[in-house]
Amino acid sequence: MNLDEALAIRPVIAILRGVRPVEVTAIAEVLLAEGIAAIEVPLNSPEPLVSIEMLAEVVGGSGAVGAGTVLDPADVARCLDAGATYLVSPHFDPAVVGAVPGAVHLPGVATPSEAMAACRAGCRRVKVFPADVVTTTGIRAWSAVLPDDLGLVAVSGVDADNASDYLEAGAEAIGVGGSLYRPGDDPATVSSAARRLVRALS
Repeated sequence: MNLDEALAIRPVIAILRGVRPVEVTAIAEVLLAEGIAAIEVPLNSPEPLVSIEMLAEVVGGSGAVGAGTVLDPADVARCLDAGATYLVSPHFDPAVVGAVPGAVHLPGVATPSEAMAACRAGCRRVKVFPADVVTTTGIRAWSAVLPDDLGLVAVSGVDADNASDYLEAGAEAIGVGGSLYRPGDDPATVSSAARRLVRALS
């Protein structure tokens, strides 16, 4: 499944920062069961490429598997080889964008200028980061002036209490991390958090 298909199911990217390979499959399965089909493993997690490879093998047909915190062009091939179908960065680096031919890359942007530069570099979506600094007011203003086909994904500080606000402001999707999964959370805890988020978006 690609990212477009996953976000069409529900406009949420689950960010599993700190997840370990031993638990990643069980965590992903409860997220999928709750209707969250885009799952990202940041590269500053323990053995992230192992987790990405496991996800690609086990849930790749039911969800989109992403690699997050991609900082260096050298990481791109390793992530794609592990099975990631989309890559996410906290920043906009043309060298990283250029290293992702044929794959989906969401660079992090904090200003409209960065968003436009990413768009001109060929990115169809950008990660608005940190979204809690840009705020819903900022996203609404960006949406009024940026190209209609550039998707904004709000990340940082997004949870069940404000998720719908970001979507109503013009974000195409949201990325949710700590309020959905924290290192050490068991599948039941993640399932409960996912259910609360999904209900907030219904």
